[in-house]
Amino acid sequence: MQRRTEIPPTAGLPLRWRDLLPRPPRLAKRAASFLGSDDALLTCSGSAALVIALRALHAMAPSRREVVMPGYTCPLVGLAVRRAGLEPKLCDTEHGGFGFDPRQLEATCNERTLAVLPTHLAGRVVDVATISHIAGNAGAFVVEDAAQALGARVGDDSVGMQGDVGFFSLAAGKGLSIFEGGLLVSRRPDVRRAMGDVQQPWRLDWELRRSAELLGYAALYHPHGLRRAYGDPLRRALARGELVQAVGDDMPDGLPFHRVGRWRNGVGSAAIGRLPAFLAAGNHRAARRLPRLRAIHGVHVFGDGPGQHGTWPYFLLRLCDRATRDLAMDALWTGGQGVSRLFIHAMADYPALGPIPGDVPNARDFAARSMTISNSPWLDDVTFESICRVLERVARARP
Repeated sequence: MQRRTEIPPTAGLPLRWRDLLPRPPRLAKRAASFLGSDDALLTCSGSAALVIALRALHAMAPSRREVVMPGYTCPLVGLAVRRAGLEPKLCDTEHGGFGFDPRQLEATCNERTLAVLPTHLAGRVVDVATISHIAGNAGAFVVEDAAQALGARVGDDSVGMQGDVGFFSLAAGKGLSIFEGGLLVSRRPDVRRAMGDVQQPWRLDWELRRSAELLGYAALYHPHGLRRAYGDPLRRALARGELVQAVGDDMPDGLPFHRVGRWRNGVGSAAIGRLPAFLAAGNHRAARRLPRLRAIHGVHVFGDGPGQHGTWPYFLLRLCDRATRDLAMDALWTGGQGVSRLFIHAMADYPALGPIPGDVPNARDFAARSMTISNSPWLDDVTFESICRVLERVARARP
């Protein structure tokens, strides 16, 4: 029998009707307190946050124009680099993972490098200390892409506070969402001043659109509403063979750039108070389910290293080969169970981005073998076990 509900691919904090009531716009202040930062800058998206950070850093080092990105990351990162008027450059990932290969990074950075962008993907924490050392030797800044890692920590410190700049996303489905939004933090007063000098214009048309979308998100972000808002469009895209559109990797015509209005700011101000408890529940749920996933032959689940305390919006898996991953996705992707893929391609393989310098075979291999399983509270134990059994079955089917 076909499911009448849909599990989202990532665990986002549901909004409550009380969050929608008008209230003082204090999201940046409350986010800064949550992150342990002196200040935070609210932006209209994570991509806009990156644009602001890069424009500010370029003003501080105008002779540098290259921004080094991992070969596997969100394609909007490349779009944001170009929107900032800079040149994206790729560095391959470590074999079997999504973090920078340190030796490749050292070879990639030079006197033209403005910034290096390590990515805390899937709530997992990457080694920023090593990256900062390599970038520092080249005189470059470090911008932490923590779009998917709001609440993740290294020791007692938030991600985003180890490099020169950190940015977070408040998009739909993220741990905290105002439908589209972003946050910028920096431990450096000079960088914070430079970012504050980048103007965010007021655009009533965009803010009205985002406000309407946020109301729709508040109404439909539950298993029944998501069937129509997310699941049915997903299955139509898959039926057409449009994988990029299915996961939302398709490029917009441009990146909106405007200030966030008072109402959406207030919605986030109200919701952020529930975020620590929501993340703690997700961590507990993940701890219960990780052993089951890790017991499946041929499945690697990314987790935390020593001193790292990530968040768990979803489980990021690497399977033994592409054929096994594809068998699993054929069996699970259209079932409404919260199984998905993250980014369809390595960064070098999105035609809409155009050519980007850098050879990234490890990133291509990771894109070919990875998949995700939601850690949403709506994914019950029975459904989770059924997913695990499919993974076991496809693993046995491969020689």
